[in-house]
This record gives sequence, C-alpha cells and structure tokens, in this order.
Amino acid sequence: MFGDMAGMMGKLKEAQQKIEETKTRLNHVLIDEKSANGKIQVTITANREIKAIQIDESLLNDAEELEDYLIMTLNTVIKKASEINEQELAVAAKSGMPNIPGMDMFK
Repeated sequence: MFGDMAGMMGKLKEAQQKIEETKTRLNHVLIDEKSANGKIQVTITANREIKAIQIDESLLNDAEELEDYLIMTLNTVIKKASEINEQELAVAAKSGMPNIPGMDMFK
C-alpha cells in the first residue's frame, strides 16, 4: 500500500534530523531591530532568544516612554524571528518528508 515502509521511515528520520539541524543553526541567526525613535536596539536569534538590548540613556528618565518603545521593538523583532523560524523549519521538514499520496501538508 505505501511501498517501501523502511524507506519511508528512513526519510522521516532524515526529516527529523534536518529539523533539529535547522533549529541549531537558527540559534546563530541574529535579527536586529531598532525602535521607531532609534533609541532602543534589540538583538534576538531566529529561535526567539534575546541576545542584547541597548537603550539610549535619554530614555532612562521616562519609564513610560522606555516601556512603550521597548514593548513595540520587542514585538516587532519577535514577529520577524518567528517568521524566519517558521519558514526555515517548514523548508527543512518538507525537504525530508517522504512522498505519501494525499499527505501534502507543506504546500
């Protein structure tokens, strides 16, 4: 019915290995984002791990402004990292998946 079951299992194992390799590689892909006013810069990995936050000293006097810009900047950079992460993992998963009729999950 499915042809070579051992071959398919091997392909699934390869797909899983490619996904793990991609996750590891994404730990080294850095994404930088600056706030709209340019006074905050956030660096995260494509796996959404924060690596650095730089804050201009002028924002330290206004906690509310600092919080607003920090939240906006973090949300933007996390969204970018999530998009990269999802795209890369989908490619890794699709490239290793066996061709099972009716199971084209990654179009």
